[in-house]
Amino acid sequence: MPIKIPDQLPAREILAREGVAIMDERTALRQDIRPLQIGLLNLMPNKIRTETQFARLMGTTPLQVELTLVRIGNHKAKNTPEEHLIAFYQTWAEVKARKFDGFIITGAPIELLPFEEVTYWEELKRILDWTTTNVHSSFFICWGAMAAAWHFHGIQKHTLEKKAFGVFRHRNNSPASPYLAGFSDDFSIPVSRWTEVRADDIHAGAPLELLVESDATGPCLATETAGNRLYMFNHIEYDSTSLKEEYDRDVAAGTSIGVPHGYYPDDDPTRQPLNRWRSHAHLLFGNWINQVYQTTAYDIGNIGKKPQPLVA
Repeated sequence: MPIKIPDQLPAREILAREGVAIMDERTALRQDIRPLQIGLLNLMPNKIRTETQFARLMGTTPLQVELTLVRIGNHKAKNTPEEHLIAFYQTWAEVKARKFDGFIITGAPIELLPFEEVTYWEELKRILDWTTTNVHSSFFICWGAMAAAWHFHGIQKHTLEKKAFGVFRHRNNSPASPYLAGFSDDFSIPVSRWTEVRADDIHAGAPLELLVESDATGPCLATETAGNRLYMFNHIEYDSTSLKEEYDRDVAAGTSIGVPHGYYPDDDPTRQPLNRWRSHAHLLFGNWINQVYQTTAYDIGNIGKKPQPLVA
């Protein structure tokens, strides 16, 4: 089934060119089925690019998904036109009375700051608490995953000596997990961060299962059955050129940065990078949405009224 997004959203034209099935608002109203309500709290600076990345991954699932774009209310975006935010986004305060089948919180380029020094940390804490009552399943990405792991379980993030940057091989720790259905035993995932969470901290009492990790860059994907939460500490949603643009930006700014690991053929940044993670990104989001669909309340108003674990 297609994804339902606003008719004028810039992502629409991009996804249509790529062959992603999109449903217009009039057609959606004729469908005799309740679409899954998925919220995206977009903390990334280039919001248009990020919303396109996530819509792309959700738009190839066989279920109807209605995407709601959400932003922090007290934070002014520097890299997205205000008109775009007004036209397509709602603040969390405007949606907090609603229930969502799924809710995604993205990464943010503020990972070197202590959580308490982030200008919108207090609002984010309220949003994280709200997900426990108004969201059936939450999906946290990169810094968003670190923030949620700290907020819910006190799992610390640690600063790296140098940036973990590139495309790294990862190991499938739990082939029987419904989230990893169809996954290879090992596979590539983009990594771009200055901090990490550590496997020992995850294993030290937190009710998390580490599904995917890398010998080079550590934990990647963890799940928490009781809270219906997924923690993705890397950027599986990235486009083919996302790492290239980060690298080119840093080189142009004179920032000391190495060539992204395992990204360019022969580590030659003059060559076109290859996307080695696209299929697994679609698998992960398809598996997540399938689990949400199978376990969420038929009446969306019943979300949060009783525990609804995704995996028995």
